[in-house]
Amino acid sequence: MTRYGTILVVDDNPAILTALRYCLAGTFAQILTLDNPDSILKTMAQNAVDIVLLDMNFSLGVNSGQEGLFWLRAIHKQHPQTPVVLLTAYADVPLAVKGLKSGAADFVSKPWDNDELLRKLKDVLDKQGEIVTLSEVEQEHIRRTLDRCHGNLSQAAELLGISRQTLYNKMKSLTPASLARKEDNP
Repeated sequence: MTRYGTILVVDDNPAILTALRYCLAGTFAQILTLDNPDSILKTMAQNAVDIVLLDMNFSLGVNSGQEGLFWLRAIHKQHPQTPVVLLTAYADVPLAVKGLKSGAADFVSKPWDNDELLRKLKDVLDKQGEIVTLSEVEQEHIRRTLDRCHGNLSQAAELLGISRQTLYNKMKSLTPASLARKEDNP
């Protein structure tokens, strides 16, 4: 029984696209594939895409992941609610962190484990349906702003448009879970 809607898979390797079609067939009602990222936004404008599985590298001999990060930002600009999971054969911790900080929902390395890939995609989609409290949104926004300012309270308060004391008071109310997330993200 198919439970999830449409996934868009973008990878320049036809063999990867074929393997992913087989892997994802029992989980998604529709699997759209592209071997060139230039058609991503057009495809998403024409189809209701629930999630994107995006390769990080498309140019021969280039393994920096910058192309994937570029397309991640482009997708988020046009479709901010659509989660993107990054896929690469050149996984390393700094690239994964950079992708996640750029808004990726998750990161998968090639070669992937089918069960693990499906679990990650399902988790991302299931999380999309959760209702988040206003307090949780505020806490996450404060945490990200502090990360962006490298812990500088004055700079973070200015970006948030509040006083340093107000920010300090809000930080005291951060939940242990949100503090743990902050510690987990270097």
